[in-house]
Amino acid sequence: MPVMTDIRPASAASLALEREDLFPIREVARVTGVNPVTLRAWERRYGLIQPTRTESGHRLYSMSDIDRVRSIVDWIDRGVAVSKVGKILAKTEPGKVLAGFIPDDHVQADYQQWRAQIQQAVSSFDDQQLDRVYGQIFSSYALPVVFEDILMPLWLQLLQRQDAFGQTSEWLFLDGFLRARVLQRIVMLRGTQPRRVIVSALAGQCRELELLVAALFLSGNDSGVRVLTTGQPFDELTLVCEKVRPEALVLFSNHAPSSELPRRLKRLALSLDCQLMLAGDASDLAQDSLAGTSVACLGNEGATMRQRMKQFIAGKLDT
Repeated sequence: MPVMTDIRPASAASLALEREDLFPIREVARVTGVNPVTLRAWERRYGLIQPTRTESGHRLYSMSDIDRVRSIVDWIDRGVAVSKVGKILAKTEPGKVLAGFIPDDHVQADYQQWRAQIQQAVSSFDDQQLDRVYGQIFSSYALPVVFEDILMPLWLQLLQRQDAFGQTSEWLFLDGFLRARVLQRIVMLRGTQPRRVIVSALAGQCRELELLVAALFLSGNDSGVRVLTTGQPFDELTLVCEKVRPEALVLFSNHAPSSELPRRLKRLALSLDCQLMLAGDASDLAQDSLAGTSVACLGNEGATMRQRMKQFIAGKLDT
């Protein structure tokens, strides 16, 4: 049922109520299956939804907002990271996504040109040309831009378009190439340094390339990063850390966290002699439920993940 309010008719929420039905967050959660914490995170952290607010600050959602939530859920179910959904919706629903989440037209045009060159090399299965373009991109942009704005969007696009003959082969070609290059760069950066940081995926919650890219973002000349193979048993992470003795264990996930995840992470943290951290989309979505615990949330943005990790290790940020 639509929510009724007693706020003054001049308010924005009352004007909206006169035009269409508005629903409270609990009703939106009921009809979409998305819990209120996640809905608020999609609004605050990603700008994916823009509900009307009453004068007392309560959120009210229109039917178009509910349709937007269902669309977001649909993209996530297809394997799209929530941090990337905004850019997809910006293309399919122009003007409905916050301007701050849409790159400048000229910048986006440059990114698209690079993606087109990568696509051409992939379509031709030309590893030499692909390597040349890859090197040119790295010499032109910062690391987060290379992956978040150029390479990974194309990788994701190919992942979702495997219907026609040959498209699966194209995605596998690009995926294999990128995994090899990213791992090579991680090894180069760590050199002979001790493995001070272990990065592991939560089982079944990301693809190997996504894990490797996150590990690359966390890598640097002052800390060796070791990536555990996808499929690493959660219950054996304590054993691995006892043997390696890292300063931090970073768990990575691009899935919405389950209701059990905070409890499992808190229990794991008690068994470790190192800092436990969570990265990826799950980090943002679980931040509220992990507030006040020893589990540190690094977020999902390449430009800030390593900085926050170093600050947490140094004890300059509260968990």
